[in-house]
Amino acid sequence: MVNNDKILVLDFGSQYTQLIARRIRESKVYSEIFPFNASIEKIKSFNPKGIILSGGPSSVYDKGAPLPDTEVFKLGLPILGICYGMQLMAHCLGGRVAKAVKREYGKAELIVDDDADIFKKVSSRTRVWMSHGDKIERLPVGFYVIGHTDNSPIAAMANKNKRFYALQFHPEVVHTDEGKKILQNFVYDICRCRPTWTMKSFIETSKKEIKEKVGNNRVICGISGGVDSAVTAVLVHEAVGDALTCIFVDNGLLRAGEAKKVEDTLRKNFHMDIRVVDASDRFLKRLRGVKDPERKRKIIGNEFIKVFEAEAMNIKNVGFLAQGTLYPDVIESTSFKGPSAVIKSHHNVGGLLKKMKLKLVEPLRELFKDEVRLLGKELGMPDEIIHRHPFPGPGLAIRCIGDVTKSRIDILRKADVIVLEEIKNAGLYRKLWQAFAVLLPTKSVGVMGDERTYENVIAVRAVTSLDGMTADWAKIPYEVMERISNRIINEVKGVNRVVYDITSKPPGTIEWE
Repeated sequence: MVNNDKILVLDFGSQYTQLIARRIRESKVYSEIFPFNASIEKIKSFNPKGIILSGGPSSVYDKGAPLPDTEVFKLGLPILGICYGMQLMAHCLGGRVAKAVKREYGKAELIVDDDADIFKKVSSRTRVWMSHGDKIERLPVGFYVIGHTDNSPIAAMANKNKRFYALQFHPEVVHTDEGKKILQNFVYDICRCRPTWTMKSFIETSKKEIKEKVGNNRVICGISGGVDSAVTAVLVHEAVGDALTCIFVDNGLLRAGEAKKVEDTLRKNFHMDIRVVDASDRFLKRLRGVKDPERKRKIIGNEFIKVFEAEAMNIKNVGFLAQGTLYPDVIESTSFKGPSAVIKSHHNVGGLLKKMKLKLVEPLRELFKDEVRLLGKELGMPDEIIHRHPFPGPGLAIRCIGDVTKSRIDILRKADVIVLEEIKNAGLYRKLWQAFAVLLPTKSVGVMGDERTYENVIAVRAVTSLDGMTADWAKIPYEVMERISNRIINEVKGVNRVVYDITSKPPGTIEWE
């Protein structure tokens, strides 16, 4: 998309790299992430107004440490180095970096030595988040100290003539009290970016781009029941109208009433052409006896493609396939996007593209999840769709640990309904990132009606998060947990025990599989 006010983030493998881009966008300035070794030509073609060097797990003096093209420091652009990015800046520009005697991790108090420019209107003493084991021993020529902590004599440095700034701490995390202000000082004042990145402007630009790309061709879009595919469908429909046909594959692994709810919303509210294919039996048959979560994912992904493909073949003059790919998917699924590891597999419909000779339309591939929700709201979509908790592509199959059978999925679905009902009744739904039930592959002894029982165990998972990249287990009131447990045991036949998952991410993932 065309935007002249934008910031480029070079990724050196930090777990917080995506957060940097998100924080910039929250300030209504567009930002993208490139791998650390992006060519200088690619960087120039992006035409950023400033560059941020992310943190990372390496040490600059290690063999094979990720290093950028040093021409990046000769572009005449403002540059902000964060943590490893600061050490990198010092290393590349003639300073010296060495292992610190004392590693600094967690909260620290920054004493600001220069309250202008990047620290403008920042408190003279402010809490920041440190995470490093190296230190700057000698400043590069032209740099001076603008902030320190008790443990780090050089916690921030600057070369104002070149507009180079560097921070040993992480301004992008919420634990840094005035991090947002610091980043905005860099973006607004030092890089001179204007806050023009809004969902309204995104819609206008996207509609124009989609129309130009699609021309007189028809477009098909797969609807999964989730937020991303629904918002994709509405945005593409705004651009091409009746030239869009949506295909909803009901794989039998959706939440209760989900297929009908999404179909009714898109058909009645937005007058869209939707074809619903009930393939429940087909998916469950293919999953019979499969316990490995990655095999489940692959089977469901491949089967979805086959069902979708068969239906798509019945639609004439199709030239494009619309997909709800998001920016984190782009980063995770492509190795050139930096040193960050791929955690889970993503499936798409690449085979269909080749067979039908289709081209892709991915209008959300620049957006994070929270931006998709804002986009949905701007498009007039109902809250029950856009604020729905994230739901995995393979659906309940990866919350049904072990064998996936109709009877086990039915038990899980009924338990999940109760979890969500009680969470909503308590006014907690919008405060949680996700809440759901998991059916465990074990049975438990219990006593019901003076009789011994040997039944299934349901685990309840509820987390709070800003973006899904990290998450804390939710401290749900005991009385709400009690209602959830009582209802599941009394109303869901085949369950006699309910447990609560109190694992944060990391070390655990949000989903169990």
